[in-house]
Amino acid sequence: MSHIRRLPSVLVNRIAAGEVVERPASALKEVVENAIDAGAARIAIALTDGGLTRLEVTDDGCGMDAAEMELALERHATSKLPDALIGEEGAIEMVETLGFRGEALPSIASVARLTLESRVHGAADGWRRVVDHGDLIEEGPAALPPGTRVRVEQLFARVPARRKFLRTARSEYIASLDVIRRLAMARPEIAFTLTNGAEGKERTVLRTQAGEPLATRVAQIIAHELKDNSVAIDLTRDTPHGTMRLTGIAGLPTYNRGVADHQYLFVNGRPVKDRLLVGAVRGAYSDMLARDRHAVLALFLELPPQDVDVNVHPAKTEVRFRDASGVRGFIVSGLRQALATGDRRSAQGPDRKAMERWQTEPAAPMTAPPQSGALESIFSGRDWTAPQSRPASVGEARSGWGDTSDALPMGRAEEAAPIPAETRRYPLGIARGQVANTYIVAEAADGLVLVDQHAAHERLVLERLRAAGAGEAAKRSQALLVPDVVELDEVDCDRLEEAAEGLARFGLVIERFGPAAMLVRAVPSAIAKADTGRLLRDLADDIAHHGHQQDSGALLLAERLEYTLATMACHGSVRAGRVLSVAEMNALLREMEATPRSGQCNHGRPTWVKLSMEDVEKLFGRH
Repeated sequence: MSHIRRLPSVLVNRIAAGEVVERPASALKEVVENAIDAGAARIAIALTDGGLTRLEVTDDGCGMDAAEMELALERHATSKLPDALIGEEGAIEMVETLGFRGEALPSIASVARLTLESRVHGAADGWRRVVDHGDLIEEGPAALPPGTRVRVEQLFARVPARRKFLRTARSEYIASLDVIRRLAMARPEIAFTLTNGAEGKERTVLRTQAGEPLATRVAQIIAHELKDNSVAIDLTRDTPHGTMRLTGIAGLPTYNRGVADHQYLFVNGRPVKDRLLVGAVRGAYSDMLARDRHAVLALFLELPPQDVDVNVHPAKTEVRFRDASGVRGFIVSGLRQALATGDRRSAQGPDRKAMERWQTEPAAPMTAPPQSGALESIFSGRDWTAPQSRPASVGEARSGWGDTSDALPMGRAEEAAPIPAETRRYPLGIARGQVANTYIVAEAADGLVLVDQHAAHERLVLERLRAAGAGEAAKRSQALLVPDVVELDEVDCDRLEEAAEGLARFGLVIERFGPAAMLVRAVPSAIAKADTGRLLRDLADDIAHHGHQQDSGALLLAERLEYTLATMACHGSVRAGRVLSVAEMNALLREMEATPRSGQCNHGRPTWVKLSMEDVEKLFGRH
């Protein structure tokens, strides 16, 4: 006897909902995408408790009549596929709307109370249907302006197994805000308004104007300073089926963040989180950013529908390209080209062949002069690396330093003098000068040493902060004469406010200053000259990134602060471009020799490289 049977329609819808609706943010995404596909010029979103209690989307799109509303609540009923394509092979490939599966509304209605109201333009009145967890409980005339209003309440109220996995109202709000930000960037021709709060205490958190230039819309949503720290992207390439185009704005390498959450990627107007595109961005910036820094950008890729499959995942956040390598190469080369033509804040790629002539010293305790391995690749071109060493990367050491190929020589040298006898006790030698106000040139008994002054001092500051310990931090806290007001995203302010007590133990005293600003009253004396705005943004990034690596959703505060120390040290260290006296250079070298782990900076980059005298002689044919 067969045990195969058809599932009840309610259960079928709930299973489908599990693929489409994971949390309020995913339901919100589906509803707003429907509003966009309906041709709306204005979309208003209202959240109560981050969408846990209620979410409502109102648009001025084409609207639906009563019969269309009934169909819209049936599974696999859609208006997104033209009649000419239905029944034809490849119809899904040619779809250009955001939604097309016909699953969103019935799936949401099966796990929540869904109120759907709509009025067609030119109609005397509208119509209203209320479905509560799959059951139609009310319908009739409704008074509303032309367009559609969708209200979702009591999400997963009858599915406790799903309800218990929802997070706090704040977490759900953050996820919903991210969804709206991405859709608002993708559609600058549409005006978006987003409100959120507890019942009766809602406030506007996002408002955009219709028809804004793309760069203005993106900068308004990501960060206002991005507009002045980015380059425009607008490139095209022919494909067998048409033209592929890449537009958007890309942040200069000098304008970067501690996490990759500020990279917004779109394919044919659809926000996506695609590994191929993320990898292409990383590859384009690979020689311009430290490994733990990430570019800030918004890229819009447009290509013929035949060249991309948007039907990979029910949520449509992943895509598959017909020519994946071609797409990746187009993005990498396009970004590199745009960044190369930007101003001098854009870091240029290094000469890898030249870099093979340098060797990074092992980051070992310097009780004796370090030994340099022979670099066989100087003339043979073979990739050879001594044990515990690797070729240094100027892209890592010069992150953020512009091309100076057409600039005047920049260098200062000390008058030549015999090497003092005590030099043999100094593994990093005696300072002889400074190149480009960035690199210290030192002469050691056994070779030539180059030191990245910023990377080196960054490590020293970090070790000082660690050695000082939390107990003495208050004594070293330096109060600001006039407190700094730093404007941030509301979400970043929330994160910093939660960590404020712990940060104060390390000398950083901050407090909330309105919904989207923080007040900095004191900073650790070791980083008294730090840019407080950039410091707080990076601290918020660190907390966001490291606070979600465990299943519990957050690390203990003490562990969080340990991560932030490296960021604090970065902002308090000697910057590239600062002129140092010979005495200051030598003091830095001596402290490096006495400090553990001084062979690399806090981001994994080398702080110094050495070329042995034997290798110097090889360069000039003296061996």
